[in-house]
Amino acid sequence: MNIAVFASGSGTNFQALIDRVKDGYIPARIALLVSDNKDAYAVERAQKAGIETFILSPKGFKSREAYDKEIIKKLKSKEVGLVALAGFMRLISGHFAKEYKNKILNIHPALLPAFKGTHGVRDAIRYGVKVTGPTVHFVDEELDHGPIVLQDAVSVSEDDTEESLRNKVHRKEYEVYPKAVKLFVEGKLKIEGRRVRIIE
Repeated sequence: MNIAVFASGSGTNFQALIDRVKDGYIPARIALLVSDNKDAYAVERAQKAGIETFILSPKGFKSREAYDKEIIKKLKSKEVGLVALAGFMRLISGHFAKEYKNKILNIHPALLPAFKGTHGVRDAIRYGVKVTGPTVHFVDEELDHGPIVLQDAVSVSEDDTEESLRNKVHRKEYEVYPKAVKLFVEGKLKIEGRRVRIIE
């Protein structure tokens, strides 16, 4: 199966996926990195790993859908079977979500449905939760809303800062995201309404 990873920043989750494909844990190929930021460190990671990069700035597109349609053309040309969002800082359009229904995964740094949006770690620590952690979920037309595949808990200590908690959550992300991608690639995820059943 060909995977396309979408990233806008440093691409640490992208690197975790690269590493687990390379060591054979994920039986698939990362065929493409898609980024909206030519200066993202993820682009350098892709170059080092010999992965093709598709950089597309949203400037000049009249709508999110027009932008996404251009990306979809590229994905079709690479026969992509899974889209893995890894710090992609753009909301995908409803058109994209429908085109790749149940074939888009995202990693979110909080235990959904709590603390949706771009500041999951900051919001969790400000709220004073004792437990947080990453969520891998399917992507649908709503923000951070699709069926949950995997979650893992991280304890929040009294002396945690936003940075220290982010580091703890990230370390868990690098475990759960490759695991979820592996399960998808192996055909072991079955969506039943809002529930995702893991087929052993």
